[in-house]
Amino acid sequence: MSNSNVLDYLHDPSPRTLGRSPLEWLEQLQKPTVVRVAGRDRSRTRAMATLLHGNEPSGLFALHRWLLEQHTPEVNMLFLLGGVYPAKIPPTLSLRQLPAGRDLNRCFKEPFAGEEGAIAKAMLSELHDANPECLLDVHNTSGTGPAFAVTITNDAAHQALTSLFTDRLIMTDLRLGALMEYSEQEVPTVTIECGGSQDDQAHQLAYEGLARYASRPDVLSLEKAEWDVEVLRNPIRVELVPEATIEYLTEPSGRADLTLPPDIEHRNFGIVSPNEPLGWIGKKGLSVLNAIGHNRTENMEQVFQVREGKIFPAQAIKAFMITTNPVIAKSDCLFYAVKATGEPIF
Repeated sequence: MSNSNVLDYLHDPSPRTLGRSPLEWLEQLQKPTVVRVAGRDRSRTRAMATLLHGNEPSGLFALHRWLLEQHTPEVNMLFLLGGVYPAKIPPTLSLRQLPAGRDLNRCFKEPFAGEEGAIAKAMLSELHDANPECLLDVHNTSGTGPAFAVTITNDAAHQALTSLFTDRLIMTDLRLGALMEYSEQEVPTVTIECGGSQDDQAHQLAYEGLARYASRPDVLSLEKAEWDVEVLRNPIRVELVPEATIEYLTEPSGRADLTLPPDIEHRNFGIVSPNEPLGWIGKKGLSVLNAIGHNRTENMEQVFQVREGKIFPAQAIKAFMITTNPVIAKSDCLFYAVKATGEPIF
């Protein structure tokens, strides 16, 4: 199957082809789409993927604004819009993935099964052909909270890319089939989590970061970074077991295995002490949770304790990517966490 059967292509699009708004442009898109913009230096290329999840619009909004302004980038730019199909299903920009589909950002590895696998394979082929000097993957967080970046490699180039958008970098050894793992092709690759999908500040951050990414002669030199980057290493991934149930309520109804407060996402990147309850646990106790470390180990006693029906951190932790969306909590994860010091829990 050729990439053109899976992807559409736009070359140096003019404003009249982009619609008057990001939503109008999205309505015009028929397939996952590759956008190429020629740069001053035609010998180099930088890549950016976004909309891998159909309910994460900041990258789409930023790209549409940047294209309308008709900038000439420093180098060639390759943009990949992945989750066009779920994004277009009414209500627009509300579905992470197709109702019966897979999470596209778990499909960037063999065997590339199904429609999402074909899209991921085609996108990887475009990256291989373009041979970019670096790659960004721009997302929104599942809940509200400050921006941060994620990478599987922590070095000066990855910190420099991070600093175009934020001063927090999560380094993880977990492998989930995410586009971020393209870094293993020795191409500096960073995922940018801009903040909440409904947050105008997240949209603005995505635009400003893209403008810096496209306009600077050198984006891989840490000496030119605007601020110091805090690195949090190998967070654990806290998941519900498949059969578990969850509710977001101010007090437990008694029907769910886990109850979290509706405002728990305000704890993103804050420190939670062992004396602060995270929520309420049902009769099944901690058996409804998995806490997965970077080496696929699990030691629940180092993570959580239960006292009088409430769940507490076993030690002071810093949690992030907390969601209050029960669908995402079930299909992906509840949150990630490191020690309050930024070091791995185990």
